[in-house]
Amino acid sequence: MAVKYAKRMQGLQGSEIRELLKLTQQPQIISFAGGMPAPELFPVEEMKKVSVAVLEENGRSAMQYTTTEGYEPLREKIAARMNDKNKTNVNKDDILVTSGSQQGLDFAGKVFIDEGDVILCESPSYIGAINAFKSYQPKFIDVPTDSDGMIMEELEKILETTDRIKMIYVIPDFQNPTGRTWPLERRKKFMEIVNKFEIPVIEDNPYGDLRFEGETLPSLKSMDTKGLVIFLGTFSKIFCPGYRLGWTCASPEILSKFNFAKQGADLQASTISQMEVSKFMDMYDLDAHVDKIKAVYVKRRDVMLKTMEEEFPEGLVFTHPEGGLFTWVELPSNLNAKELMPKCLDKNVAYVAGGGFFPNGGRENTFRLNYSNMPEEKIIEGIKNIAAVLKEAMGVEA
Repeated sequence: MAVKYAKRMQGLQGSEIRELLKLTQQPQIISFAGGMPAPELFPVEEMKKVSVAVLEENGRSAMQYTTTEGYEPLREKIAARMNDKNKTNVNKDDILVTSGSQQGLDFAGKVFIDEGDVILCESPSYIGAINAFKSYQPKFIDVPTDSDGMIMEELEKILETTDRIKMIYVIPDFQNPTGRTWPLERRKKFMEIVNKFEIPVIEDNPYGDLRFEGETLPSLKSMDTKGLVIFLGTFSKIFCPGYRLGWTCASPEILSKFNFAKQGADLQASTISQMEVSKFMDMYDLDAHVDKIKAVYVKRRDVMLKTMEEEFPEGLVFTHPEGGLFTWVELPSNLNAKELMPKCLDKNVAYVAGGGFFPNGGRENTFRLNYSNMPEEKIIEGIKNIAAVLKEAMGVEA
């Protein structure tokens, strides 16, 4: 065919996770693959009442265009929530409502990245962000990490020796895919380094409210004295992903550029979705809803980790997250998680192989497990099935 595509399409391919989710739609598959919230926790009955209230009170406005920035009452609530939960000092004018925080990632690439520019990220990093940035044809440098997240000495070394670094992408709270959280001292050191080099930072925070234990830590945005941190938030993990509502919080100059990108992309986020989520927050207690989510997820995390400790063979390690949706498994270096996947699928269980979370490839001996979406009995069954495949691959008697 004679159709000629843009050069940026050459490096793009479908998300491994999204492709895998098609396979795992089969009812017999126990899927630990997607970052899927538990659908039984969606407030369906409450939203029936909310929808009626919105349509009765403001039906014509709900069906009309709204501003690119977003529905003002919702932006006010987002800013207040950030100030409470994330220790920021922002207002509605610092907020742009987006079609999920994934759109904020795409806009970050559009606003900051020219072909050949360098993006720094954690090693490993969120595959959805890597894919969003790839269309702008950057180079990636993944900064080494340890159990406390990005290693600051390595970050500083890279900043001192690398040209054309345009932004740093991080998830400090319950990182995807590892579940790790940066301690306070590392956050402070990171901001010290960022201020020194004056590099924009994308702080992606989809999971921060889902803390099961330990102390809630201040966001990077709360420590931002130079307006360098762009904070991305979402309602997908604390409410419902189907509404496709997220937000970007940034300094006025940067936010104006994201606003231009939003105008060009889709004009605005859905008016009726914004009004319904705002109305839910008027009629119901969002924090109480989040507490229900956390109560379920912490049990599922505990069941998954306990079963892994009991069933997985020696010689591998996995993270023990204090919140969020994921744990991360590292196998012996001679094993390839992608090659083991078909055997797991034969046993009706799925995970996400870890190689795709490394923007420059490698580390195929890793995989990510999600614990939020499956009931506890399915978690036990699925982990036992993965353990059987791992024992066979490692030559360990079952």
